Amino acid sequence: MAQQCYYDILNVDRGADQAAIKAAFRKAALKYHPDRNRDDPSAEQKFKEINEAYEILSDPQKRAAYDRYGRAAFNGGLNGAHGFGGPHGFSAASFADVFDDIFGEFMGPRARARGPGRGADLKYTLEITLREAFTGKKAEIVVPGSVACETCSGSGARPGAGPSTCQTCRGAGRVRMTQGFFTIERTCPACGGEGRVVTDPCTDCRGQGRVRRERKLVVDVPAGIEDGTRIRLSGEGEAGPRGGPEGDLYIFVKVRGHELFERDGADLYCELPVPMTTAALGGEIEAPTIEGGKVKISIPEGVQTGKRFRVRGKGMTRLHDKGRGDLYVEIKVETPVGLNARQKELLRQFCEEGGGGEECCPQSKGFFQRARAFWESIADGR
Repeated sequence: MAQQCYYDILNVDRGADQAAIKAAFRKAALKYHPDRNRDDPSAEQKFKEINEAYEILSDPQKRAAYDRYGRAAFNGGLNGAHGFGGPHGFSAASFADVFDDIFGEFMGPRARARGPGRGADLKYTLEITLREAFTGKKAEIVVPGSVACETCSGSGARPGAGPSTCQTCRGAGRVRMTQGFFTIERTCPACGGEGRVVTDPCTDCRGQGRVRRERKLVVDVPAGIEDGTRIRLSGEGEAGPRGGPEGDLYIFVKVRGHELFERDGADLYCELPVPMTTAALGGEIEAPTIEGGKVKISIPEGVQTGKRFRVRGKGMTRLHDKGRGDLYVEIKVETPVGLNARQKELLRQFCEEGGGGEECCPQSKGFFQRARAFWESIADGR
């Protein structure tokens, strides 16, 4: 049976450039790869033909010979038993330039020695007060973890010795195993992918390049920071093994609750108890502020519980911004307790003068009007 033309196998014109030939090969190889065609026994043979065609057409010298003599240039009829590069001109070495392109779809790109691994990231919870969140602070923290060994400067090897190239992978960090038509690449078991091994370890760190030690760090907590904010300190995590880069330290800020204020973003809320007499007659009362001062609130006559007053610019510092939020003071009218006989008598006189009537208590009047309407609807079956 006549053998198919290499150009037809890759579905390219005879005048196609190398970029077009490589693109066509990649497309065809992915289509007919045996791993993608487990139910098609002919796919493996087709895949071999595609590789054979690419082996010839990707090499300018072999392509020129093929264009002039056809397959006879490679079947032993010209210049030796097998012409160019062995039977059918196919060799594993010439296929290596596209190994990454094809097998990258299945196993990822070919890896190089990765060197020493990166140290682990660390997490630290920093608890501060609401006032500290308002002002900002420099907090000193103690972080337990691994640091680079000073004796070997983090290399893991005895001073003067140093790591040596891994003889198993020759510094590549990866080894290959060939099984029939396929080549499998995996991490070198001798060096763990680093490409280097320590044959004479440091006595202080036992070849790890790092030791356990607590460190003191100063953390700059900005004014206006909110509960749950994460601060990242690059390179302040665990030291990497044998000179590897350090991880990062993540500080999670927890703002404790306050006995006077509730926070909502940059605004603060404060519940302010007001004596019944002040609420009825009006007056001035002082409310606290987060910086430790006081602000006067003018109370109008007849103020009710739940009335809210806004004090501009007396809230929290805005993070990374100028100015402050607002303070909201909510009134809570306080009913007097522990009255003496004289005080009780005065209150009775107040009630007798109509102090408990509808004119003085409009909210009660409206409520009971609605209540009576509700009771009547129940009685009427509505």
